[in-house]
Amino acid sequence: MYAFIKAISYYLPTSKFTNSDYFNVFPEMAENKNLERVGVKERRIVDPHLTSSDLGVSAAENIFLEHKIDRNEIDFILYCSLESDYLLPATSMVVHKRLMLSRNCGAIDLSVGCSGYPYALSIAKGLIESSGFKNILIINSSTLTKTIHLKDKASRFIFGDGAAATLVSSRDDNWGIGEFIFGSVSKMTDAIIIKDGGARNPISESSYIDYKDDYGNITDNAHLYMDGPSVFNFGLKAVPQMISDLLIKSKTELENIDLFIFHQANLFLIDSIRKKLLIPEEKVFNFMETVGNTVSASIPIAIYEAQKSGKITSGSKVLLAGFGVGLSTGATIIHF
Repeated sequence: MYAFIKAISYYLPTSKFTNSDYFNVFPEMAENKNLERVGVKERRIVDPHLTSSDLGVSAAENIFLEHKIDRNEIDFILYCSLESDYLLPATSMVVHKRLMLSRNCGAIDLSVGCSGYPYALSIAKGLIESSGFKNILIINSSTLTKTIHLKDKASRFIFGDGAAATLVSSRDDNWGIGEFIFGSVSKMTDAIIIKDGGARNPISESSYIDYKDDYGNITDNAHLYMDGPSVFNFGLKAVPQMISDLLIKSKTELENIDLFIFHQANLFLIDSIRKKLLIPEEKVFNFMETVGNTVSASIPIAIYEAQKSGKITSGSKVLLAGFGVGLSTGATIIHF
């Protein structure tokens, strides 16, 4: 049996944070031309009382309804998010309960950020092709905006909240989810980090002392810190090499790829990667303008919109590339 992506749906919070709202908070940024290159005009923001699992459950209910999927046929759930409901149990078990899935359905958490979608796809492929499972439900969900300091002008412009549900199923045809390439630049773990609140550095009064980073953004150790320029340079170097390695591993030429979908980190970065690889502009699909960077949910949301717009049709060969928190990378080629 071989694994393929059978269906995708997604869910976004209702509250919007537009660029007008942003400039009302940070009027000094109104003349910053670099923001236009990021490619975001509005983003969805989760209500404070909701969690990542709430968005994930809504995305899953959407896929059951939209694609007429029987939840009793789900063999395994992979819940991919940086935010957990509890220290224990695993949030995947909370989602399993709320979705009323079968007792015979397994459930695990994946604490992976921007590369989370390729990671989850690889596990789903393995469960199907080596263990005989038939239907794996992947949920990628992010409520990262809850971790952003209200005075962090960089991160508040980039990130939005959202969740996507993907059904990976089995079939006899030898095409679907292809080879994978992964990478870890662990020496840069501090480039995207929330320093306090885990077992290493418990929350204390000092966790909430504000500081200004090298680029003028205000945060503290209890909230997200991101070294944007370093992450940009990492992506510009690591992603083209990863794609070249994947093409070699897959014995595929770049011109034979019908569409490229990158993690929606920053449209200027994506376009810089595109130019470095000499990818035609019409072969890159982006969907970030109205949702922002939704972390691991960004690639499946973009796939859904690419299918909706006709950019992905039956037979399309699509290269997916994730990169970010860790710092990690992951890529694969999907034959739809």
